Amino acid sequence: MKFIDEATITVKAGDGGNGCVSFRREKFIPFGGPDGGDGGDGGSVWLVGDEGLNTLADFRYQRRFDAQRGENGMGRQRTGASGEDLEIPVPVGTQVRDADTDEVLGDITRDGERLLVAQGGFHGLGNTRYKSSTNQAPRQSKPGTPGELRKLALELMVLADVGLLGLPNAGKSTLLARASAARPKIADYPFTTLIPQLGVVRIGPNQSFVMADIPGLIEGAAEGAGLGTRFLKHLARTRLLLHVVDVAPPDPEADPVADMQTALGELERHSDELAGRPRWIVLNKKELLDAEALEALIARVRDVAGNERPVFTISAATGDGVDALMQAVMRHVEAANQKPETTPTVTGGAGEDHA
Repeated sequence: MKFIDEATITVKAGDGGNGCVSFRREKFIPFGGPDGGDGGDGGSVWLVGDEGLNTLADFRYQRRFDAQRGENGMGRQRTGASGEDLEIPVPVGTQVRDADTDEVLGDITRDGERLLVAQGGFHGLGNTRYKSSTNQAPRQSKPGTPGELRKLALELMVLADVGLLGLPNAGKSTLLARASAARPKIADYPFTTLIPQLGVVRIGPNQSFVMADIPGLIEGAAEGAGLGTRFLKHLARTRLLLHVVDVAPPDPEADPVADMQTALGELERHSDELAGRPRWIVLNKKELLDAEALEALIARVRDVAGNERPVFTISAATGDGVDALMQAVMRHVEAANQKPETTPTVTGGAGEDHA
């Protein structure tokens, strides 16, 4: 199924039922008095997280959703039935905005989580409500209020602990396939990855995290070139970014350090907040360089990225260094889970500079 990560829908809550004007009419009771009942409340519209869904594709076919209207009140003080609420299943990770005001209404981040997006109308009042000692035969009632009508912009942001960042053909998909059971398409041409890919990395019993691969960035992506910035929002919920750099680009004139700065520049143009996320440098395809050239490249990367930023060297194709990297990532994710209010800083430790 084609990956759909954005959709616009219209939701209409049910109107409240109108109040009734009625008088009691029974044999031998000449002055029965008012007995008009209230209307019923209109149904509300809720979005509900469903972990069984992974795209917004269904909203391509149905874009209008209406909750049930409340029934009108009736004589004999009978209240109209309330309209049933309408629940719309959406993938976990969906952000909901008002399409007209751009106001963020909420995020659905858990299975079964409910978000009210349109409030049902309030019931109208029957003439029984207006009876008093001075108004014993009221002929007034109150209509129900209309339910909310809203145009919603839905945006799916995948829920991943770790995001892979880098230029096309840096080896992100190969790393995801090596570390997890995910099987993204892998080929030797740019933009093999066209949609975000998720994989669960299992380190041990009760130890796992979700890693996301997005289409690669190219220079000018912030201005609309390539595919990457369309999907950068999928990294917004990650705790850690792995910046994958090809140590031996196919273009002989390309420089790995310059490529690293190009991707980082596009990330900063897209979002300062995302650029400030913890980011580790992962130098991939180490098997293509000898030890001396690899050490020289690590030194250059540290000059640009700073000594406080972890640098790993791996070969996603052979698996060399991948296990050590994933173990370090698992420790970082566990530390972040224990202290969600702060972002732990990783300096040194096992798994760095595996040449």
